[in-house]
Amino acid sequence: MTQDERRKLLPLATRAALASVAMATFLLLLKGFAAWLTGSIAMLGSLADTGLDLLASLVTLYGVRLAATPADSDHRFGHGKAEALAALFQVALITASAVGIAWRAILSFGNQTATTDANFGIGVSIAAIAATGVLLWYQRRVIRSTGSVAIMADNVHYQSDMLLNGSVILALVLDQYFGFHDADPVFGIIIASWLAWGAFQASSNAIDQLMDKEWPEDLRARFLDVAARQDGLKGIHDFRTRRSGSHDFAQFHMEVDRHLSVHDAHEIVESVECNLKKAFPKVEVLIHLDPEGHVDTDDPLVEADVTPHWFAKRL
Repeated sequence: MTQDERRKLLPLATRAALASVAMATFLLLLKGFAAWLTGSIAMLGSLADTGLDLLASLVTLYGVRLAATPADSDHRFGHGKAEALAALFQVALITASAVGIAWRAILSFGNQTATTDANFGIGVSIAAIAATGVLLWYQRRVIRSTGSVAIMADNVHYQSDMLLNGSVILALVLDQYFGFHDADPVFGIIIASWLAWGAFQASSNAIDQLMDKEWPEDLRARFLDVAARQDGLKGIHDFRTRRSGSHDFAQFHMEVDRHLSVHDAHEIVESVECNLKKAFPKVEVLIHLDPEGHVDTDDPLVEADVTPHWFAKRL
């Protein structure tokens, strides 16, 4: 896909992100009224999650728009890490909400007062499930057309909301119709735990990006496999990768016959870059050219054994 084609598809991804923001805003208002009317801890937990959904949708919208922002003179590698910083801010909000919900749920244990207007709370949760289902359907269409990673992550997030809304319905039914009054705080704690786990995962991913963690080993191996198919390539070392927002970066030293002319060596590098761009269109590649047998003795991070064994057998 060319850069022009990606620009044409961007408005579609932006519309999907805006739909997510609009839906989260509507559910936030609806669940806020339901939590106030029913006094349900589980509904309060669902309300907090919807508030975080709105924030996540805004971050997704920001990320989609940021993906189209080119690098500038002050940010030569782009602006992708702004997403990680926004995610850490979101993690702080998620953690605070989880602690508040869990604390209120603990205080509610042993309280024999039933929740009120359970039918309204159940109706709100069913409406939330239906609205989320429509959003998921629309997001999947956009994902098939654009391949947007940001919308894909948002889609996975809203799938979990279907389970949360289902748990609210179950808590209200057990409390209102079966007299199990502790069901509400129990589900409140479950929801708080789920929020805390989501906060941990989000913080881990954000910190990995900020710390320039390497790609997973299977992805690194596939990348090297594509690079190694080029005739004239004698070896690869000092292979480094990182991810910044929706952008990936890879760099390595490539060895060629030391007797080649500059022109011929450059042609090999261009071919390797072309092959990698076809296989990994979203990765920015930087290649340093070395004569065969060259060793960077002054660099302690050189990976002397990075050339895969199946590549070594070809030489």
